[in-house]
Amino acid sequence: MTLTNQVVKNIIKRLVKGQDYRIEVVALINAEFLQFAIDFFKKVIEAKLANKDVTIDWYKATFLNKNLSSEDIAINSGLNKKTITNMFNSATKEIVIDASNEHYDILYQSISTLIENQPDIDLSLTIKFRGVSVELNINESLIVINTLAVKRAALRGGLWSTAGKRVEKYLMATLCKVYSVPFEHFDQSKIPVSMREVDFYLIKDGKYHRCEVKMMGRGNPESADAIFARESDVFVADKLSDLNKQQADMLKVKWVELRNEVGYKRFAKVLTELNIPYTDFQGDLDAHLDIILNDLLV
Repeated sequence: MTLTNQVVKNIIKRLVKGQDYRIEVVALINAEFLQFAIDFFKKVIEAKLANKDVTIDWYKATFLNKNLSSEDIAINSGLNKKTITNMFNSATKEIVIDASNEHYDILYQSISTLIENQPDIDLSLTIKFRGVSVELNINESLIVINTLAVKRAALRGGLWSTAGKRVEKYLMATLCKVYSVPFEHFDQSKIPVSMREVDFYLIKDGKYHRCEVKMMGRGNPESADAIFARESDVFVADKLSDLNKQQADMLKVKWVELRNEVGYKRFAKVLTELNIPYTDFQGDLDAHLDIILNDLLV
C-alpha cells in the first residue's frame, strides 16, 4: 500500500497553504476501495459459478484457500492481519489460516442465528459482469458485505498512517526550500544512523535540532506526547491546541501550526531563533511549490 508521488505533492501543497489535506487521503481511500470492490465482485462471480453444483461452502473453499496471501485470507474471513497479530502476538501464515477459518465459522454461525431470529428479513445480492450474473443468498451477501467493510477499514488505517510517514521529511524539506535554506542545514544524509528515528533535523554548527512533524487534528493528545517523549526542538503540525502551544512554549520548543493565520511563515521565526540562514520568500507560492515539489518528488 503506497501513496503516489502526486498525492504526496498535493498533501504538502495543501499543508503549506494552510488548507485541509485530508480530502486527498480520503479520495485515495475511495479509489483503492472501489477498485478492490470491483475486483472482489469479479472473483465472487467466478467462484460462485465454478462451485454452483458443489455442496461445500464455495466461499470458504475459494476465499480462504491456503494458497492465497495471508492478508487476503484474513480480509476474506472478516479480519485483518493487525487484529490477528494483536490476538496471537504473531501473524505467521499458519496462524492467519487457523484464525481466519475459526473466525469465518463463527461469523457464518452468527449470521445464520441472526436470520433464524429475524425470519422476516431477506436480502439477496445480484452481481452482473459481461452478461453473466450470480445471485447470493442472505448468508452469502452478508459475508461479502462484511468483507468489504473490513477491507475499507484496513485501507483507511493503513493509508492514514502511510500518509503521515511519507509526508514528514518532504514537508520539512519543502519549508526549507521555500526559505532558500542552504542545503547543508537540512542535509539528512549527514545524520548519524543512531539518530534517524526522528522525523527531521535542522543542522547548525554541528548541532542537530530535532524536528517532530504531526499531521493530526487539534486536540489530539499524540501531538503533545511527541513534544514530551522526544524532547523535540521544533514541532510542526497541521493544527495545535492552545494547550499544545502553551506546553511547547514552556518547554522552549519552537512550533509551527500550518493551519494558522501566519501558517508556514512562522517557520522563518524558527530559523531565526536557530540562527540558520534563510531568505524571506516573496512571490507566487503556488508556482514556487510546484518547482520545489517537482524537484523533491520526481
